Amino acid sequence: MDFKDVTKDILDQNEYRLEQRFNELMRRNPRFKSLDAEDKEIIFDLIKKYKEKIRQGNYPSSFTIRRDMYHLYSNRVKMGLTYIDLDHIRDLLNGFKK
Repeated sequence: MDFKDVTKDILDQNEYRLEQRFNELMRRNPRFKSLDAEDKEIIFDLIKKYKEKIRQGNYPSSFTIRRDMYHLYSNRVKMGLTYIDLDHIRDLLNGFKK
């Protein structure tokens, strides 16, 4: 399972189904097993934020993703994120670009 499977038909998914697919991705994909529960919550919050923008017809740009990544990078110590976690989050967010 890949991140494209989670974001497939994102406009037609309700919150419950989106969370199910996200949790399945975290369980099945070995790249994301290093993320702890707090990291997963941060990622899921970003997914919900982007979902609302996509519903309005605004796909996230590279600038939007960079801005969010900068916020995560600058607060990585407080949030307990490692560089590997940041790389995984960046890959996930880049999956939203059109």
